[in-house]
Amino acid sequence: MTKRVAILISGGGSNMVALARSMTRDHPARPCLVVSNVPDVAGLERAEALGIPTDCVDHRQFNGDRVAFEAALQSALVEHTPDILCLAGFMRILTAEFVTQWDGRMLNIHPSLLPKYKGLNTHARAIEAGDTEAGCTVHEVTPELDDGPILGQARVPILPGDTPDTLAGRILPLEHQLYPAVLRRYAAGDRTPVHLPS
Repeated sequence: MTKRVAILISGGGSNMVALARSMTRDHPARPCLVVSNVPDVAGLERAEALGIPTDCVDHRQFNGDRVAFEAALQSALVEHTPDILCLAGFMRILTAEFVTQWDGRMLNIHPSLLPKYKGLNTHARAIEAGDTEAGCTVHEVTPELDDGPILGQARVPILPGDTPDTLAGRILPLEHQLYPAVLRRYAAGDRTPVHLPS
């Protein structure tokens, strides 16, 4: 039975596009909805161009009331009956109560080699630490930030003279490969981690 996938975004949606374009032919899932917490972002236009239903739940309209925001988000999602949620550049920290509703059904991609560098500014932190490599991780979402079971990683070397921007530029294409590869396995019920070569 084909799984239905909702994708949450906050911006341009490049990972969303990679996921959506991968869900064709014999893929065990199909996109059913793209939701942004920011109105008028390019990602919503890109989803519409791909023929995917879209919605926006603008977090700013809730004046910091996370419970009310998440209730509205949950309502938008439930209407489209997704089996899996994929966070793809969704820049809101979700409460434990929301995450628990989707336990075992929500994925996120994070721009570091978790468990290193949870949170923000991951590329700068890796460079400042003198690391020899960086990358990205797809993981199941749990109430603890960036802490769920790791389902895939891709790695790149950190080169002399790298800046956060140059490093991000090399990692992003790997994100676009890794996330679809993990989702395909995950939707088929296979949680074996995916490891992409650098």
